[in-house]
Amino acid sequence: MSEIKHIPVLYNECIEGLNIKPEGIYLDMTLGGFGHGAGICKQLGPNGTYIGLDMDTAAISRGETLSEEFQNKKIIRHSNYKDFETVLNDNGIHSLDGCLMDLGISSFQVEEAARGFSFLKDGPLDMRMDTTKGQTAADIVNGYSEEAIKEILYKYGEEKFAPRIARAIAEKRKTKPFETTLQLAEAVKEGVPKKFWFEGKHPATRTFQAVRIEVNEELIRLFETIVSVIERLNKGGRLCVISFHSLEDRIVKTAMAHKSKGCDCPKELPVCVCGKVPEIKLINRSPITPSERELTDNPRSRSAKLRIAEKL
Repeated sequence: MSEIKHIPVLYNECIEGLNIKPEGIYLDMTLGGFGHGAGICKQLGPNGTYIGLDMDTAAISRGETLSEEFQNKKIIRHSNYKDFETVLNDNGIHSLDGCLMDLGISSFQVEEAARGFSFLKDGPLDMRMDTTKGQTAADIVNGYSEEAIKEILYKYGEEKFAPRIARAIAEKRKTKPFETTLQLAEAVKEGVPKKFWFEGKHPATRTFQAVRIEVNEELIRLFETIVSVIERLNKGGRLCVISFHSLEDRIVKTAMAHKSKGCDCPKELPVCVCGKVPEIKLINRSPITPSERELTDNPRSRSAKLRIAEKL
């Protein structure tokens, strides 16, 4: 088997955006392939600290191995990024100089058929980022009601053919429960009119996204986590967030807007009584997207959007 090549998305833009201080403390909330992590560690001096979190135990093992070449302090933990405050508190860390949130799945997860993320590779219908616990994609497509599946496809996949796909899934599983990714992909195709099969994305793209988000509860507490990270940043500290679909980006944009806005008082009041002041400034009003060169080198980066904020 050929070695999987990991290309960190918007690498230069993220490292530049973090504005890394050699003695600073930086949190990488989704360690992944350790591409961005290596970039952060390269900028840190011996007294700088890198904190890497991931739900995926394989990512943790990879990060522990690859980080050995760097001399800075390192804290690498198997943890959901939503629990970052527990990791910080356990290590006596109260504030950060920067944080990176890469909300995408890694090349390793997509390319390894056994993980069940890809509709192009046949493997067990899993999709868990943390394989040590939780329900699998098979549990959802076999156990949820047709109505519940339809709602998930609408909510997390923005899939216009959600009713047809949910019906196809419900009918197929009557004969045999879904076990593999290609079984699900074929059922989805049956629910999508053929004239849409070859227009842009694979017909199963939105369904697999929706099921994956449901499996990993990816959008739950995302807003609250971003707000909490901002509150932990030191003055001048930077937060960089990479999102990969409109649902994520909408939450990121809303959270940053909430923290960058001052007075929330009704307009009819003559003076401010809430006392709310901006906590961050937005470094980029519009999201940063991959260059044409990056899109050529790494087509999977096509939907990536980077938003950067700085603590005031």
